[in-house]
Amino acid sequence: MDENMNTNTQPPVYAVPIKKREIALAIIFSIITCGIYSLYWLVKLNDEVNQLAGEQGATSGGMVLVFDIITCGIYGWYWLYKMGERCDKIKRSNNNSSLVFLLLGIFGLGIISYCLIQDTINKAVSA
Repeated sequence: MDENMNTNTQPPVYAVPIKKREIALAIIFSIITCGIYSLYWLVKLNDEVNQLAGEQGATSGGMVLVFDIITCGIYGWYWLYKMGERCDKIKRSNNNSSLVFLLLGIFGLGIISYCLIQDTINKAVSA
């Protein structure tokens, strides 16, 4: 028997399992920690949405955080726009969440976008 032949027919699983996150607790933790938890939340949101949308080659959450800091938040607006596209892809809808997320970010309400993204993740994981 050839030793190089793979007898396992299931594809390897590399992705980290995604768990539901309570949106209210994430908001409270963000407030209590003066925004530090929101930075962690941003990284997790990015990585989980990329995983659910099937875009493993997309920018990692850590790099999104670095780019956001370097550009003083401007990259964050672009990120919100891209997250809207990916959330629509996850929901399989033709809505334009990108514009909504972008406008919320521009008007200083990015945490609402985070909540909407988290809601999309929670629904996708529950399904």
